[in-house]
Amino acid sequence: MRVLHLFALLAPLAHAVPAIAFPVTVENCGRTLTFDKAPSRAVIHDLNMSEMAFALGLQPHMAGVTGVTGWYKTTPAFDAAKGALPELAPKYPGMETLIAADADFFLAGWYYGMKPGGEVTPDTLAAKGIETYVLTESCAQVDKARPRASMDLLYTDELALGTIFGKSSEAKALVEGWKARVASVAKAMKGKAPVSVFLYDSGEDKPFTAGKFAMPTALIEAAGGTNVLGDMEMSWGTTSWEDVAVRNPQFLVLLDYQDGGGYNKLLDFLKHHPAMKDTDAVKNERFLPLRYEQITPGPANIEAIEALAKALHPADLAAQ
Repeated sequence: MRVLHLFALLAPLAHAVPAIAFPVTVENCGRTLTFDKAPSRAVIHDLNMSEMAFALGLQPHMAGVTGVTGWYKTTPAFDAAKGALPELAPKYPGMETLIAADADFFLAGWYYGMKPGGEVTPDTLAAKGIETYVLTESCAQVDKARPRASMDLLYTDELALGTIFGKSSEAKALVEGWKARVASVAKAMKGKAPVSVFLYDSGEDKPFTAGKFAMPTALIEAAGGTNVLGDMEMSWGTTSWEDVAVRNPQFLVLLDYQDGGGYNKLLDFLKHHPAMKDTDAVKNERFLPLRYEQITPGPANIEAIEALAKALHPADLAAQ
């Protein structure tokens, strides 16, 4: 009797939950994508996009991941979320790899698993019956009419994944939680003078860094800083050391690849570079190491903003 009574209580709640209605459409980099059902054999490229998928619990819809161990070391949390999902390719996957996995969906981006004119593109995959969602941040690599980087780069893609996989309510809850955390940082930063920041990813002859369209510009601004190269009409790319030095950054974000010396190697290089060694950031050793998945669009962006805000404005956020 108790079981029947419980079912009687739950029945109205079950009817109150709206069914996921397909087909659904999402806008993606100037394209309209339509899905008649949720993908069931998705392949997700890269650490950051895999974490987007894991945040929504999409593992049962996935055939595997690509582009992780060829470049990065993973965290225990990532490994636990990945579970038994195979890594189909350590770097960029080829067409044969995706076909062999019976993929019906590929989440990747320009220079995040795909290259313009390459073997694997949205057009070549469509011919094989594989739909592609392109990481929004990467669209600036092929379309310079894109808007300046903002946190919407993350929010838009997570909400789109929720729509595509029939998990809109879960995606909305995630994004609202992220927005609340970012708003909390913004409240603490109100009225504070922004700190100028240079992000150093890699490169010795020329620094590989982030410009106007790249996610770090949005992260730095959300944390109470300004990207010294935030006016450059590029996403990820290179510039000259002289151009960085003349802007005299006050703070450094150093990419910590966790191999080959990590961020310590980058810092040591800057300390001995003839143009960079006299900048305020290097002289005062003001820096924060961040991991790859923290500075490319993904859930780890939120913790990166919080950590960077505390590093840029330690007195203001010491109690938080």
